[in-house]
Amino acid sequence: MNRLLLAAYPKEHRARQGDELLACLSEAYPGRSWPPAREVAALARAGVQARARAVVDDTARPWWLDGIHLAALVLAALALVPYLQDVWHWALRVDPGTHAIAFRFSGWYPWAEGEGSRTRLLPYGLLPLVCLLALLRGKAWIALPAAATMIYAGASFPHGTLFGDEGKAGLGYYGLGAPITARDLVLSATLCAACAVLALHRPGRLRRHSYRWLLPLLLALFVAGGLHVIAVSPAFQRGMFLLEIAGLLTAWVATAATGDHRWLLPVAAFAFVRVQAIVVQPDGFMRSLPDLVVLLLLVAPLPALAIAAQRRQDRALLG
Repeated sequence: MNRLLLAAYPKEHRARQGDELLACLSEAYPGRSWPPAREVAALARAGVQARARAVVDDTARPWWLDGIHLAALVLAALALVPYLQDVWHWALRVDPGTHAIAFRFSGWYPWAEGEGSRTRLLPYGLLPLVCLLALLRGKAWIALPAAATMIYAGASFPHGTLFGDEGKAGLGYYGLGAPITARDLVLSATLCAACAVLALHRPGRLRRHSYRWLLPLLLALFVAGGLHVIAVSPAFQRGMFLLEIAGLLTAWVATAATGDHRWLLPVAAFAFVRVQAIVVQPDGFMRSLPDLVVLLLLVAPLPALAIAAQRRQDRALLG
């Protein structure tokens, strides 16, 4: 199990010091397959710092281009979350019935019929999924038309026949409770703009992430669709909240270790899209926390990251 901790480190670091680190853990904690929680947190932090330094040392692309790429990945994942269950059921040809997460499920699949309902050819969730996969492999020229189609699908609601009623209706969960569906064109337009910048600025220079990043995506699809974890479930909400906190902590650790601003861009894009959704539809989310608290939690990481970057740069100058 200790080898799982090595996944936090870059490949080159694992090759040089992986065996030494495992030997130290075995000597420090004999007979244990997993070190104490404090040690796990320290190793994870060190791994994130090592990866961040490796990213900054790679000068094949400017920092802002890498930051926009990260922002586009975050936005594509943000657009996909409400439709994970829908995409899973569509791919496996499953009619979810009463397990659907606020879908008008009856008749929403070509193989399911319901009185007074319209069928659709494709689920809306395929668009952010294609966009996310293309961005992971650094192919912005594929992600751009997918993001542009997301705008079209949202603008044509509810009269579109290709994607139907965009697959999701009613309350949903988005982080602290703000529902963002296909009808929110700010999300899709921001994603499209980011993909356009990536596609026009020498897309061959974009970072290509490993296919191993597909494993968390498949796990999320299975949990949402296979286990019927509904978006309004408190367990689902708490789980997503913990993931968001983990993402923000990762961005803070990377920024504090390098003084680089690229991780500020995805956090800013995330905060911008979420804040506008809450401001535009103040009664549209589930109010897991008071509105002001939600807005403060969304905005607060931005100055925190900027201050962390500046302090790291100041230490570097003094050193």
